[in-house]
Amino acid sequence: MGKGKLAKFAEMKEMSNVFEYPFSVVDNVPFTMKGHWRDEYFHNDNPIVLELGCGKGEYTVGLARLYPDVNFIGVDIKGARMWTGAKLAQEQQLPNVAFLRTSIEIIDRFFDRDEVQEIWLTFSDPQMKNVHKRLTSTFFMERYRRFLVDGGLIHLKTDSNFLFTYTRLMVERNGLPTDVCTDDLYHATPEGLMGSPLLTIQTYYESMWIERGLNIRYLRFHLPQADTLAEPDVEIPLDEYRSYHRTKRSSKTTAR
Repeated sequence: MGKGKLAKFAEMKEMSNVFEYPFSVVDNVPFTMKGHWRDEYFHNDNPIVLELGCGKGEYTVGLARLYPDVNFIGVDIKGARMWTGAKLAQEQQLPNVAFLRTSIEIIDRFFDRDEVQEIWLTFSDPQMKNVHKRLTSTFFMERYRRFLVDGGLIHLKTDSNFLFTYTRLMVERNGLPTDVCTDDLYHATPEGLMGSPLLTIQTYYESMWIERGLNIRYLRFHLPQADTLAEPDVEIPLDEYRSYHRTKRSSKTTAR
């Protein structure tokens, strides 16, 4: 590990807006704030919104600036990346921002039933080889149900046609109520999003993808707590390109 990363990790340990619970410590270090994020950290009764796989936290911080009456928590396992957003939130004195460094596979350990109102999934790895690692799979939807309010919102923003198509089919298969579904957010903006401040937030890599002419896709749907969820039994074409600074996503020709 480079000196820069070590310095960031050391600084994060002193940041009041960062909570670190990777797999290596989660079983031995009690997390007492589950169910108490509002009263113990945010000190208000405002809604809580998670960004899962937040990377550098650009979107988490951007949302927090736009909506000061909403609490935002960015979640990722990559601490050196998360440092950027945590540092920015401190410098801008944003009291409605927190960061949680942990694995999303165990996200339900940190939030209690009905504690969260919305989830953002921004440019998640499409995980074309393994459906159980896909953040919009029914595997993860069942985990989100453990802390998301009944009918809570899930936002997917992605450059991946594979992930967008898979998620749309999963939503359709399970009859999940959908508010917005577009495969070209900026050039074919749905009427309900025209003029929305959400369109003003772009991460560094998103800007690069847009410059390369890639479409940004957006899907917003509700997740009820009732009924068993089923995976879509459809073969989906794989992404044929490489995202900016990403390795090739899969060598397979088809994936479910």
